[in-house]
Amino acid sequence: MNNMYKNSAVWFVAGSQHLYGEETLKLVENDAREIGVGLNESRFIPAKIDFRGVVTRSDEILRVCREANNDPDCAGLVFWMHTFSPARMWIAGLKDLAKPFVHLHTQFNREIPWNTIDMDFMNLNQSAHGGREFGFMVSRMRMNRHVISGHWQDETVQRELGDWIRTAIGALESKTMKVARFGDNMRSVAVTEGDKVAAQERFGYAVEGYGVGNLTAVIDTVSEAETDAMVEEYRDRYEMMPTAVTGKEPHPAVREEARIEIGLRRFLKEGGFTAFTTTFENLHGLKQLPGLAVQRLMADGYGFGAEGDWKTAALTRTLKVIGEGLPGGTSFMEDYTYDFSAGGSYVLGAHMLEVCPSISADIPRLAVYPLGIGGKSDPARLIFAAAEGPALNTTLIDLGDRFRLVANEVETVKPKHAMKNLPVARALWNPKPDLRTAATAWIYAGGAHHCVYSQAISIKHIEMLADIWDIELLVIDDNTDLGAIRKEIRWNEVYYSRC
Repeated sequence: MNNMYKNSAVWFVAGSQHLYGEETLKLVENDAREIGVGLNESRFIPAKIDFRGVVTRSDEILRVCREANNDPDCAGLVFWMHTFSPARMWIAGLKDLAKPFVHLHTQFNREIPWNTIDMDFMNLNQSAHGGREFGFMVSRMRMNRHVISGHWQDETVQRELGDWIRTAIGALESKTMKVARFGDNMRSVAVTEGDKVAAQERFGYAVEGYGVGNLTAVIDTVSEAETDAMVEEYRDRYEMMPTAVTGKEPHPAVREEARIEIGLRRFLKEGGFTAFTTTFENLHGLKQLPGLAVQRLMADGYGFGAEGDWKTAALTRTLKVIGEGLPGGTSFMEDYTYDFSAGGSYVLGAHMLEVCPSISADIPRLAVYPLGIGGKSDPARLIFAAAEGPALNTTLIDLGDRFRLVANEVETVKPKHAMKNLPVARALWNPKPDLRTAATAWIYAGGAHHCVYSQAISIKHIEMLADIWDIELLVIDDNTDLGAIRKEIRWNEVYYSRC
């Protein structure tokens, strides 16, 4: 579904000046070009590094920044100061720049040539000097950027740059994202609503509302042959549980879910949507709540939010783009119930139906069970447990005057018990630093009951995303202290009131 990594590029620009002469500038360009080639060959760099030359004057810098702004495939820029590049030259370009950038503070050579070093070498290889000059100007201009220090051939540097590129591509995709909202918000619920105009201004994505009848009209065009083919795909990919078959034929709910999936895909593709919401309170015309259909669409990269939660739908899509190709999955999720056992406390995450099978530890089982909510027929769904290992829960909330990201590092574990009577997909995790602290901090932060659960995304990606979006971020991890995070929340009220 997503070819963002194939089409997107990050521009690599080297800074210098004419003080050192034309021969030195040729060396600067050769070195910068070689770095660009080396980064493109790195297995940690997920998209093309496009070397755009050496800039030495204010007009050149302004031109390249404006060209980047106007290139829809440019996800961001990497600036490197090979020599000293007087920072006043950068003011006009940086003021105009609308794309995110990373300051790569590196140098071409790894080591000092102790036996041959002279002033010619010093003048050419003074990234330590030039990088500090550039850094001062960006700090003075109060601009968000990500700084990576170290040698460009080091794995740690390439990994961090790769993480930033992924995040920049995710933020770029958000600028043109369209979210289809089928029905409205769950009645009387606060946190799943928000200011859609402010969200489009800040993040770029547009939330478009549709009646369920708009969707059912498309579902009604689905043929029996299309439905048969989709059901066969289900048989091939999942373990069919006894509740999913009637005699030798699939349960009618499975066929109905296939029709819903085909119709949903058609609607979203034709409208250019990459995320969507549903709600069990707006199902008029549908025979059952979309469950299996939603799970499979998420597995293919679509963002989703239940009960009209468009913010989580959009965030799910963004994090899926960032994590594309990385091990582990990403899913819409909800903290459902707690285990306060003396031997260890855990959160059981799930939802009524809609958890993405990309996080599954094993082949999902397809089943049909009553839902007990929504007043419709029994829906089909995939049942599985999430894979063990580290994961991250992230939520986006609207505080009225600004948006806030809240992220909690968690460790997903294998349940000690089978939970045979729980007919939904789920994940059991231990939140860091512990359940009592994490839950209290999440609530102080105003975190929603919906989140995006990801095994692919790290806190580093979320920090970079918050910087690119220029929004507040609160992190809950092993170092979280409740007194400190309450102070941070109060201090942030003052800092972000400037925005």
